[in-house]
Amino acid sequence: MKSEVIEKIAALMTAAFGLVAALAWNDTIKVIFAEIFGATSSVVPMIIYAVLVTIIAVVATIWIAKVAEKAK
Repeated sequence: MKSEVIEKIAALMTAAFGLVAALAWNDTIKVIFAEIFGATSSVVPMIIYAVLVTIIAVVATIWIAKVAEKAK
């Protein structure tokens, strides 16, 4: 039981650090996007930003899955 609790806490802490890193990257990408395309206060730039981030997330997820599969 104790080892299960430690494993769950480790998983939650890892997820928390991942969230913090994602938020930091989100802010960074927003600043870069604003530098290139101007203010993101209108709907069209926000949609473009969301689509680009989604594409990057999908590509990264596929890449990570392939690397994990090769590691097995």
